[in-house]
Formats: sequence, structure tokens, C-alpha cells
Amino acid sequence: MDRSAVSLRVRTGHAAEARREVTRRSILSSTAGLALLASTPSGFAQTPALNLSSNRRNGTVDIKRNGSRPSGKGPEAWFTGAVRVDPVFQAGEPLRVSGGQVTFEPGARTMWHTHPLGQTLIVTSGLGWVQSEGGPVEEIRPGDVVWFPPGEKHWHGATATTAMTHIAITESLNGKNVDWMEKVSDEQYRK
Repeated sequence: MDRSAVSLRVRTGHAAEARREVTRRSILSSTAGLALLASTPSGFAQTPALNLSSNRRNGTVDIKRNGSRPSGKGPEAWFTGAVRVDPVFQAGEPLRVSGGQVTFEPGARTMWHTHPLGQTLIVTSGLGWVQSEGGPVEEIRPGDVVWFPPGEKHWHGATATTAMTHIAITESLNGKNVDWMEKVSDEQYRK
């Protein structure tokens, strides 16, 4: 089995259990709708069909209400410049995937870092830059999906003049999903 695949138990209405393989590809295809929803006006997400009255229904659906998880300032130990982090999801066992919406003001960026199982970014607004160590600085725009392989040293953030927001998806290995390193210098950032 591919190391990026995990098993997920799905409860059916007959109390039987089925097994379904969840791969990085299926997570990405599922999050495409999440990216679309995140980029639509907030009124769309409040339509009556989606406005359920409780956080858990029938013990199987877990809804994290918009506004129920506080935004946080990106820590200076991980970012340069003004960054806001909004938690989107964190799946429990047996999955080990989590996602957050990260907004970078102009000039803001991450430190150099790696992820033990890689990282996927889905750009939802603005204009940004990404770079893997030794590679060119690449421009990213809304709708772009960026994949950093496991262990690849990289950074990402807004351009010098335009803010950028993306959804970042990572998996944890032994409880860890990132290794933070040194700051991206102004010279590296402006290349």
C-alpha cells in the first residue's frame, strides 16, 4: 500500500463496517470543494440546507461552526510579517491530516521548513510566492494547488505588494507535521 494511504472505517446505517482507502489524491479532490466554498461570499455557506442546528447529528457528522474556532496571529517563530491562521480541520485517528487557512499580508512569509509527509497548499485569494531550496521563486495564484514532497525544504507567502491566502494541508508522522528552520532572508525573498 502507498505510504500516503490510510484506512478509514465508515459506519453504515446497518451497523456494518466497511473499509475505504483514503489517499492524498482523494483528500485533494475532496478539498477542491472546500477551496471553492472558502472563496465564495460567506452568505453562500449560510444557506438553510447547510445550516444544521447542532454540532453532532446521529453520532456520525461533526460540524465545526464558522467562528467557533478563534483566529490566531502567526507566531514570529514560524513567520516573518503579519500572518493570520484560521484552523479549518483536524481529523482524529486513524487519519492524521489537518488543514488551516493562512492569510499573509504583503511581504509576509513562512520560515524555511519541511514536512515529514509533505504539504499541499490550495491558493484561495491574492498573489503569492513559493520556493523549494535550490529552486526558483514561483508565483502562485487563486486556484493553484502546490505540493511539497516529504522532507523538501521550502517557504511560501505573499508577494511584496499583494496579500495571499491559502489552505495548508499536512499529515502528521509520530505526532509531528512540520520542522521549522531559519528565516527566509530579504535577499532570498526578493529573488
